[in-house]
Amino acid sequence: MSGGAMAKRSWRETLAVYLDRRMLVILLMGFSSGLPLLLTLSTLSYWLAKLGVDKTAIGLFALVGIPYSFKFVWAPLIDQLRVPLLTRLLGRRRAWALVAQAALVIAILAMGMTDPAVDAWWTAAAALAVAVFSATQDIVIDAYRIEILTEDEQGAGAAATQAGYRLGLILAGAGAIALSDFIGWPVIFALLAAAVGIGMAAVLLAPEPKPPADWVAGNREPIETRLRHAVVDPFAEFMRRRGWLVILAFVLFYKFGDAIGGVMANPFYVELGFTGVEIASISKVFGVIMALAGAAAGGLMVARYGLFRALVVGGILQAAANLLYAVLAGIGPDIAWLAVVIGADNFAGGIGSAAFVAYLSSLCNVAFTGTQYALLTSFMAAGRTMLSSGAGWLATLLGWPAFFVATTFLAVPGLVLLFWLARLYPAGAAPAPPGASAPAP
Repeated sequence: MSGGAMAKRSWRETLAVYLDRRMLVILLMGFSSGLPLLLTLSTLSYWLAKLGVDKTAIGLFALVGIPYSFKFVWAPLIDQLRVPLLTRLLGRRRAWALVAQAALVIAILAMGMTDPAVDAWWTAAAALAVAVFSATQDIVIDAYRIEILTEDEQGAGAAATQAGYRLGLILAGAGAIALSDFIGWPVIFALLAAAVGIGMAAVLLAPEPKPPADWVAGNREPIETRLRHAVVDPFAEFMRRRGWLVILAFVLFYKFGDAIGGVMANPFYVELGFTGVEIASISKVFGVIMALAGAAAGGLMVARYGLFRALVVGGILQAAANLLYAVLAGIGPDIAWLAVVIGADNFAGGIGSAAFVAYLSSLCNVAFTGTQYALLTSFMAAGRTMLSSGAGWLATLLGWPAFFVATTFLAVPGLVLLFWLARLYPAGAAPAPPGASAPAP
């Protein structure tokens, strides 16, 4: 994806892409992606903190997000297998999306019926199921976004995805946390399960991307050929690229510091003395609004100035924003300061996320979209789950101010790797494999 080519576009042309009907579909699919993700992360940690679960155990609960780190294992099946009847009716991508969403409804309802104070293992099992089906949904809708858009629309598509994702966070974060002061968690989870219907409606209304020719002809190939194409070829093609190990390391570490801090954000707010309504109104509403603004700014920055500049700006701002949490830890439960910290952090995170999603999209060959994007986001999720599972221990050891200073420095490796990639791929800080994006049908 050439930053130079995109920089020649006018601001009017840059903004016009957001008016495309496909962007609304992508936004609603992003909503469907953000809602279950938050249930296994910050909303779950808030629930546990309110029940008095210790910080170390809360940090370990981040491990229920492991499926996000290994979704590349079953992504080849999603890329190649057909869902009986549904694939014929809806198409390759939409059929799998609907199956994953139906399973999500069941898993979210099950999670709401558990009591972590009585038996945390059942809560963990239900949260794990939510993560599995959420990761499956992500495989499909990420592939859908990449395949339905042209190359120069990927930045806007990334911003639309992030906008929808953040709207999902408002419901699963602000909605759940604020309502928990007044109604029980089983009712809250039932409402969230019903909200999955928004994503299901988007799937039913969405146009289906045209599948690659080898997928259409796949049933006529010998089984060994189909297995090789599904399991071996996506990874072999990626590993033939120059600097592929550096790419994977960058994907792992670009948002690492942000993820470490994010795992412990809600326990931090609770320990400072903020109420559920205060956390919901500032962190989960105002913060998400700022993230939406940041995602829009990031998408425009990618389209106008290219991937590398957008990634640099987002990375630096994400790291700097973590220092504000250290300041808040010293000040205490001040609502005005909470708004400043949350607003700055979410705006910076929105810019970084939009640029990062566009970068990941640019890496995918359309013949293996679901599998390759799943591989990349699995590495990203590893930083958010397995590597961040010790966040509670680190916060206990260092105390809140030093903990958030440490998360700032954890962002440095990702920035170093970004500049390394810029030297490998000076045209746009990303390789552009043949078929990296598909034309709209």
